[in-house]
Amino acid sequence: MRKQILVLGGAHLDRRGRISGDTAMGASNPGHWIEEIGGGGFNVARNLARLGHDVTMVSPRGGDATAEAVARAAEAAGVVDRPFVFLDRATPSYTAILERDGNLVIALADMDLYRFFSPRRLRVRTLRQAIATADMIVCDANLPAETLTALAAQAKQAGVPVAGIAISPAKVVRFREALPDLACLFMNAAEAAALSGERVAAIEEWPSILRERKLQAAVVTNGGRPLAAYSHGETCTFRPPPLTEVADVTGAGDALAAGTLDALLRSLPLENAVARGIAASRITLRSPHAVAPDLSLEALEQEAALVGTSEKVL
Repeated sequence: MRKQILVLGGAHLDRRGRISGDTAMGASNPGHWIEEIGGGGFNVARNLARLGHDVTMVSPRGGDATAEAVARAAEAAGVVDRPFVFLDRATPSYTAILERDGNLVIALADMDLYRFFSPRRLRVRTLRQAIATADMIVCDANLPAETLTALAAQAKQAGVPVAGIAISPAKVVRFREALPDLACLFMNAAEAAALSGERVAAIEEWPSILRERKLQAAVVTNGGRPLAAYSHGETCTFRPPPLTEVADVTGAGDALAAGTLDALLRSLPLENAVARGIAASRITLRSPHAVAPDLSLEALEQEAALVGTSEKVL
């Protein structure tokens, strides 16, 4: 079931420093660096390509060696790369410090170039055609708020569903005006709190809060703890089984989004789709890479069998 998927958002350099011992704040820590091409949108694009879809990636790029590395990574992943390039600027980058167990300590996102992805870019003929002919559009909150709003409205008019990737608590608020036109939004609990202005005691509270914001479907994760998902009248929660080994948390949320979207494109029910999303995130968590090289439909099905069943709330 190959689908045409258009992804608009982040495609940039990811630097991750892994601390070797116990974390000492305010001090030098021994460790090592990993550099690879990442970005929320690009991670989702590569995962969906691995799962058998025809994926096109659109993002702003600088005129530097990093831009060339992004292009090579897209080609290697089977993703059609359609950047618009600013020769006098640097390609964005994300630098993170991780604890020994793979959890994030702090990160710095140098993403200023993404502000040049303005709504007028959506009026370029080739991009208008790509939007109108896609089976699904995925966008992330690296893009400006006005661009996300215009994109969601344009896609809705064309009858094409749009899924959003929250990226961070600081950036997810860019989706606020676009919420009524989104088909689904993927976020964690901190991002859901930033978006809604609410704090909850239990993950099961998120669906009703987000429905009040006119968001028709969402998946809200909370690390390795229970997550909630809803779509129209269906709501469910999952308690993922614990993982004994976590190599790196980078890209796990993007993998969950890709696995869920792939299943929805195959017309699976919400709870089955989310189970496959959890499976994709677990495969990624065991990998040192933001996009697991061993992710495949077969691996996804095998891992989903270990996830278990959902707990229906409504």
